[in-house]
Amino acid sequence: MLSPFPKSSCLAGEGRIVVKLSPNNVSALESIAYQYPLKLISPASAAEQGSVLIFLLSYGGGLVAGDQINLSIDVQPNARLSIVTQGHTKIFRSVTPDIVTRQNLKVDIKDGAALCLLPDPVQPFESSIYEQVQIFKLTAGASLCLLDWVTQGRTARGENWSLGRWIGRNEVWTAPGSEASSSKGRLLLRDAVILDGATRPTGSPSLRESMHGNAIIGTLILRGPMTKSMGAFFLAEFAALPRLGARDFRSAELREKEEAIPQSPFERWRARRLQEERDKQVLWSAANVRGCIVVKFGATTVEAARNWIGTMLIQEGSIERDFGEQALMCVR
Repeated sequence: MLSPFPKSSCLAGEGRIVVKLSPNNVSALESIAYQYPLKLISPASAAEQGSVLIFLLSYGGGLVAGDQINLSIDVQPNARLSIVTQGHTKIFRSVTPDIVTRQNLKVDIKDGAALCLLPDPVQPFESSIYEQVQIFKLTAGASLCLLDWVTQGRTARGENWSLGRWIGRNEVWTAPGSEASSSKGRLLLRDAVILDGATRPTGSPSLRESMHGNAIIGTLILRGPMTKSMGAFFLAEFAALPRLGARDFRSAELREKEEAIPQSPFERWRARRLQEERDKQVLWSAANVRGCIVVKFGATTVEAARNWIGTMLIQEGSIERDFGEQALMCVR
């Protein structure tokens, strides 16, 4: 008996997402396809959500050694897409170093369109071998918010940067033909992280030692008009951080007078956040690289990092306003 269902157009591990703006000005899925071990779920969305929501999953909650994921995303003009996960993406151990688990993501974002990718962090298990490449091509009016972060592993099992190798690369390009770029587009940003726990140079510290107590490290990349206010917010907050070696030359009397002045709600929020950064040892920086705002951060616990990045995004407010509160579910 022939199956009444059409065969998938995707090969094993492949997926494709196309999001467009419907006639009633609501972002909607035009097409979605995937094959094992990749799994994509899009719950019914309402107009007030602001964007199409898609869960990026894998069967069993993780990737087995040797799994290959290839996902392409096309966000059509003026459409908005949010991608989240339902938990840490687990990378299971490889039996031998030549068995590599890979994820490749290729994204095209058109004029007026935006992608918000705020997943849970990747959790590499002991002796896992993982490589990830994410390439984003944006037109002049397109926007991107990307969070990419990785943890030390399963602390309950004693793992502490016990992975074999973890390689991540994020690239942001102008779309071909836009902004006077070449037919191939112009590279704006290439951010690469290589964590090698197996082949360390002789005499060099172990991977665990080189992480200086951080349980998680991450990168937030912002690009485009829809993330302009958020980028300005991170740059301003980074500029306001206390600097090493800074001295307070005010007299004790003057300090008491100034501290007695009532603070605005934002100033109180900043003071609490700075105290939490000190208490939970959250370190971070922000910089403008060819029009992309790049935020690097690390923390001694996963929850400290999650709380910090979530607090920053919620306080600034544009993600919830433009994509809906569901886009923030992995950082709350």
